[in-house]
Amino acid sequence: MNFEVLAFVLYLLLMLGIGFIFFFKDKKSNGGAKDYFLGGRSMGPYVTAMSAQASDMSGWLLMGFPGSILAFGFGKMWIGIGLALGTILNWILVAKRLRSFSAAAGDSITIPEYLSNRFASKSPALRIICAVVFAVFFTVYVASSFKAGGTLFASVIPSLTQETATLIFGAIIIAYTFTGGFKAVCWTDFFQGLMMLVAIMTVPVVILMTKDVNFAVINEGFIGTANEFVTNPFEAGWQDIVSGLAWGLGYFGMPHILVRFMSIKKASLMKKSATVAIIWVILSLGAAIVIAYLGRALHPELIAAGTQETIFIVLVRELFPAFVAGILLSAILAAAMSTADSQLLVASSSFTSDIYKPVVRKNASDKEILWVGRVVVIVLAVIAYFIAINPNAGSIMGLVENAWAGFGAAFGPVIILSLFWKRFTYKGAIAGIIGGGATVIVWIALGLSAADKTGIYELLPGFIVCLVLAVVVSLIDKAPSAEVTAIFEKATSGAEE
Repeated sequence: MNFEVLAFVLYLLLMLGIGFIFFFKDKKSNGGAKDYFLGGRSMGPYVTAMSAQASDMSGWLLMGFPGSILAFGFGKMWIGIGLALGTILNWILVAKRLRSFSAAAGDSITIPEYLSNRFASKSPALRIICAVVFAVFFTVYVASSFKAGGTLFASVIPSLTQETATLIFGAIIIAYTFTGGFKAVCWTDFFQGLMMLVAIMTVPVVILMTKDVNFAVINEGFIGTANEFVTNPFEAGWQDIVSGLAWGLGYFGMPHILVRFMSIKKASLMKKSATVAIIWVILSLGAAIVIAYLGRALHPELIAAGTQETIFIVLVRELFPAFVAGILLSAILAAAMSTADSQLLVASSSFTSDIYKPVVRKNASDKEILWVGRVVVIVLAVIAYFIAINPNAGSIMGLVENAWAGFGAAFGPVIILSLFWKRFTYKGAIAGIIGGGATVIVWIALGLSAADKTGIYELLPGFIVCLVLAVVVSLIDKAPSAEVTAIFEKATSGAEE
């Protein structure tokens, strides 16, 4: 018996079981759209924290990030530093405030709905623009998770082609997202977050206890697949440092993370969630960096083969017996699944709540909205599947970079301004979202992030353009109405404590 495969199967059955439990539970209680898409705002602090962080760190954490450091050097550590700082600031500055604002702004259940309600607007323009941006960048993001999951499946079961492995992985995610909704996604993410943390912390500890690591190989600084290897993050070029720190700005605009803040029972519980989340992200990113460092010494041949993103898989199989290896490798599944399921659900909720009901079918019932949302989950997953199996789609790291930049640049400044600036206007929000998202797309299309051009990650210019446009257009626009000002004052009064 292949015990590695057995561990995989048991893990996947557990995730599917959680999805079906919530499907029948919600069906029995007649849960509506608010339950399916936001869990009825009933999430506890620990589930909120672990779900937010698990949905944040996709298969990128265990594959793309270590692989990037392995190949290109410790200058890429600045991505981890930027993400850690961004996580801390997001929980401190945004989390509690967004929970209060989303409740004050018409009890909003999606980010587009929150932004429209925040400005007391009856126009569907902003909601439609947001939903379109969601569909584009979430599909790319989900494709990166599908690619990571498919790669792992094909590695564990070599008889499967990459296409078949990715299809199986996608089908499992669709199954429990389709059935269980937000609660199923949050609870599966809770367990998957624990799984990821245990796995990523265990591997470097066992290596240091059992292996004779040749650190001289690392310090030789030999050439990676594209750039000269940087042996010290503090010797990295300014582009690596600036771009790495810019990753942290992305958090303020990540809908699948922000929606977790909106789902917690009370804003006053956010401090406990923040503590758990910050500890989790520091430990996880730190361990991923150590894995890349040790992997560079133990398996430099992966770089020449172009398979550096498999370093975690290689190390786990080398260090542990088959069944234990299967459990630890399930952490990659956990990482990829916890991000893909969240993104599919957020994109689906945005389409149904922000386009379908207000524009297509104003009188749609809750039941109809739920089933339309489930169909959208399938449609987006199918598109993501075809992107993931396309050999020209790029690496896991590359797909995540593009999607992360798109969301961070389009929504980051808008979310911050909506929470802290009373003078912010509806037109300013629209201008910022369009300008930030368009800048990222143009930057990518022109290849301006390449080292031989600007070397600057597209998130940074996009974020700046969004911020400038949002502020300038708001100042030119007429001041917010008394109704809009009242929403701001209600949200900041502490009534939601």
